[in-house]
Amino acid sequence: MIGPELRARYADWACVTVRYGDTDRQGHVNNAVFSAFLEAGRVNMLFPGGAPLHAAGAAFVIARLVLDFKAELNWPGDVWIGTRVARIGRSSMTLEQAIYQDGVCAATAENVIVQMDETTRKAAPLREETIAALEVLRRR
Repeated sequence: MIGPELRARYADWACVTVRYGDTDRQGHVNNAVFSAFLEAGRVNMLFPGGAPLHAAGAAFVIARLVLDFKAELNWPGDVWIGTRVARIGRSSMTLEQAIYQDGVCAATAENVIVQMDETTRKAAPLREETIAALEVLRRR
């Protein structure tokens, strides 16, 4: 569980249960799984209630991901992923995330997400509604 002080640092939280298959030969969660946990946090925020913030005919894609490992994650248990909007651009946004287990920060990440037109495969401007929703999240 995430306490109120920690909860206030991020606009959105997702919880994922660590699976035994997420572990590696060293007995801790494999580094590649951290990216999947971050994805769960992003999806939770960018698809509230299952409805995407992106425009019809568009998709969100990762243009940049910087991931800093801070501590091990272990099985069994849950991890909590905090996500916040740091910046909003014309066709992109920068998200900051952190992964916690038992109140300990195991990783931090910065993601640049671009809205891509699915037909042209090029960056597409964010809709006004998307920007407004992201601004609400940014101010949280």
